[in-house]
Amino acid sequence: TTDVQTTVVSGESDKAEGTVGETLLADFKTMADKSAQDIADTLLQNPVIQFMPATMPVEEGFLNGFNEEIKGFKEGVMFGPAIGTIPFVGYVFVLEDGADVEAFKTTLSDNANLRWNICTQAEEMVIESEGNTVFFLMCPKSFEQEGGADMPTPDMPAMDDMLPAEDGITLE
Repeated sequence: TTDVQTTVVSGESDKAEGTVGETLLADFKTMADKSAQDIADTLLQNPVIQFMPATMPVEEGFLNGFNEEIKGFKEGVMFGPAIGTIPFVGYVFVLEDGADVEAFKTTLSDNANLRWNICTQAEEMVIESEGNTVFFLMCPKSFEQEGGADMPTPDMPAMDDMLPAEDGITLE
């Protein structure tokens, strides 16, 4: 088994340099009054993001990263890498006024799967809310080449070198 730390972050970090999750959570806290789409778009502009980003509105049901259906939100946006091999998936959910935000956060935590992506595994999970807006993220702690995401390293070919040959895919 691999040593993975699941962290539900709430409160301030006492580290000088935070993890990817802590950095994006701090961003989220400054704009929780915006729409889910605006928040997701802004989060992906943070310099900590080391991949080509994408966002997508989501509806209640089975969502990437969860073992069960996620329900109980009126607006949701998924954000993450355009290429699915990086262990990173985030959501911004806006709940109805008067909704039980803590119960929704517990549902997310209970159903999240750090190994939702076959080839990779996230190292941290962050769940926080401001009012009825909920921030959820599973990600590597950093995008540095030691550990972290599946970024090309000296031992690993660049993505272009891993594309299949035109005559088909061969496994060695």
